[in-house]
This record gives sequence, structure tokens and C-alpha cells, in this order.
Amino acid sequence: MYRVWDFVTNYSLLLIVGAVTAMFWANTDPIGYHHFVQHPLWFNDLIGLDYSYWTQSYGEGFERYEVGDITKVLSPHYLVNGVLMALFFAVAAKEVWEAVILKNGALRGKKAATPLFATAGGILGPIVVYLGLASVMGSDTYSALANGWAIPTATDIAFSYLVGRVIFGAGHPAVRFLLLLAIADDAAALVIVAIFYPSGAVEPEWLLLSVAAAVAVFVLANWLPRKLDRGNQMRPASTFMRTKLHFFPYLIAGCISWYGFAESGLNPALGLLPIVPTIPHADRAFGIFSEAEQYLTDLLNQMQNALKHPVEIILFLFGLLNAGMEFSSIGAATWLVLAALLIGKPVGIFLFGWIAARPLGFGIPKGMRIVDLVVIGCVASIGFTVSLFVASVAFDPGPVQDAAKMGALFSFVALVVSVTVAKLCRVQKQHS
Repeated sequence: MYRVWDFVTNYSLLLIVGAVTAMFWANTDPIGYHHFVQHPLWFNDLIGLDYSYWTQSYGEGFERYEVGDITKVLSPHYLVNGVLMALFFAVAAKEVWEAVILKNGALRGKKAATPLFATAGGILGPIVVYLGLASVMGSDTYSALANGWAIPTATDIAFSYLVGRVIFGAGHPAVRFLLLLAIADDAAALVIVAIFYPSGAVEPEWLLLSVAAAVAVFVLANWLPRKLDRGNQMRPASTFMRTKLHFFPYLIAGCISWYGFAESGLNPALGLLPIVPTIPHADRAFGIFSEAEQYLTDLLNQMQNALKHPVEIILFLFGLLNAGMEFSSIGAATWLVLAALLIGKPVGIFLFGWIAARPLGFGIPKGMRIVDLVVIGCVASIGFTVSLFVASVAFDPGPVQDAAKMGALFSFVALVVSVTVAKLCRVQKQHS
């Protein structure tokens, strides 16, 4: 339990502090907060928001800056959401990659079948509820809010796992089931953001730069040294790469890949994903919350450990720059996101999980009941981190985006819902 709480305090609590600070600031000095978020750090032609888009985002007062003949603006919001959050998604991608590729990975084999089906339900359920309710509200509302359909599909891994352990107990098989579901859910969220929420006009040829960077660093820094060392127990080439160059080849490749994503029009926060699979990794993984995970010495785990404190600060800044909504911004998008999470998630997870377990015959873990899927669905309704990110790319800055973010923040009500449903379903804790 300490490992789980340590993860939550290191990552999620700083995010909450940033979000609370932003809410207070935005409701006491909205103009000052907004100008801070979009303050121009660098007028340039390389990275940042398109100048015309930035002028709309900054609003009144942008004309006081003399910019000359430039095309892009680097603001704190873009720096955090587009550049620094790439490190957060790289850490998340590391867990997904190991769960899929390693022989003992959590998302491999028959054991992952039912959680993966439940994940599909946990994605489709919120989408159906969100779009269904939006259509009921009228064509104007639907047109204005439909693009936010992906916001309630995400699950906050850390908080949902912590709540799951509190409700079921550390030894309950439902906790492992919930973790598999949450990991798969975040993997799906990465794909959704990449495909459906490009940051500009899509120019896919730029992705060749990212692919080239990934292939080059894998061949030169990973495959070639191992080939040269074949038959030599001293492994001089691999040792040189590990001790002298360490992570620098991957840092360079990561920068190139990020730039390829930024120029391609895809969200640049996903720019490091092609590089993660190229980094040497252990032949096994103990899981994101396992105590043994911190003792693995492969380069991928070393880089994850090195990113621990920077990512803590990044998440604080993410909360500070994204959660500053005025309470008056609560609107239709707020209730759509919240309803999709609290209704669509549990119904979708239960329905698809039941289909996989019973009609398809994949079954559920021993010691777990079908009704536990309902509780798991309620716990998975905590969206928060990734939901906030999706809201920031689904809508342009303004009242609609703020209202949608409010729905993501209010998803913490799922804590109370989960405990209540667990009592009604008579969940019995298993501590070992």
C-alpha cells in the first residue's frame, strides 16, 4: 500500500495542488490568470502556437507586443502541454509497452481478454452516453459539444487503483483486473488523441522524421552494439554505449521525433512515443506499483526513475495552466462529461465484461464475482489527468473548454459513488 500511496503523493497530489491554485487564481483575477497562461515567452518560426491562434487565445492586449515577421508563439501553456507533457506520456507509454511486449506482460494472453473487453466497454459506453445526451439537448448543443466525445473515455490510473485497493483490499483479484483495465484505457487514450485530435493541419510526411529517428537510434545505439559484441563476453560496444553515451542518443532521437510530430500536425505531447520501444529494457516487469520495479537496472527503468521528480513538477504546472476555470463556466459540457463518466463507464465495463466472461467464455479471475464489474466500472469513472488533457485539445480555449474541464474535475465524485455501490454489492475486502 505504501508504494501506491507514494505514487499518488508524488504525482497526483502535486497535480491537485496546481489545479486548486489555478481555480483560486482564475476566480479572483481571471484576466491576470489568462494572460499568465498565454504569456509570450518566445516569438519564433520553430515551435509554438500559430501566431493568429495565439492572438485569439491571448485576447485583449496582444497588440502591445511587437513581434515582427514571425509565425509562432511559445507560451507557458504550449510549453507545458505540448513539450513537457511529452515526458509524462513517455512514462505512461513505458508501462503500456512493457505490458504488451514482455513475455509476462499484463496485457498478453488469455488473462487479459476480459479486462480488454471491459476496457472497450469503458470507452464505448461514455461515448454513447455523451453523444446521446448531447443530441437530446438539440442540434446546436450537439454541434458545439460533439468534439468532446473522447474526454470521458480516460481513467486516472493512480487514483482509480488507490480507490480500488481501499474498496476491495490489496489481495482481491478485482484490484489486478482494475489495473489492467486502467493501463489499457490509457493506451487507448493515447491512440485517440493521436488520431482524432491533431494540433493543426495534418502533414503525415513529417512522421517519417519520427520513424527515421526511432529506427536510427534503435540500430545504432541498441542493435548494432549487441551485434558487435556477439561472442565476446566483455561486451565492449554495449558497455561503451551504456557507460559513456548512456541516454544521450535517445535524448537526441526524442527531440527529432518530437519535432516530427509537431510539424506533422499531430499532438506534439505524443512525440516521444516512437522512441520508447527502442530503449533497452528488462526482460520482465513487476508492474507500475510493485516495490521491485525500482530495483530494475535496465536503461528504460533508469530513465523512468530519473524522470520521477521532473514529471512531478510538470504535473503541477499542468494543473496550474489547465485547471483555471471560473465557477461560472459550469455548463452543458460539464454535465455531459460527468454523466458519461458516471453512467457510461460502469454500464460499458459491466456489459462488455459480462459478455467476455460468460457468452464468450473467457471467464473472470478466481475469487471475483460478476457484480464486482459494476464496482470496478464506478472506480474507473475517475478521469482527471488524461481527461483534463483531452479537454484541452478537444475544444479551443473558452467557455466550452472550461465547462468540459469542470466535468473532468468533478469526476472525483466517483469516489463516493464507488464506496456506496461497493456497500450495496456487499464487497468483501481481501487483504492478502
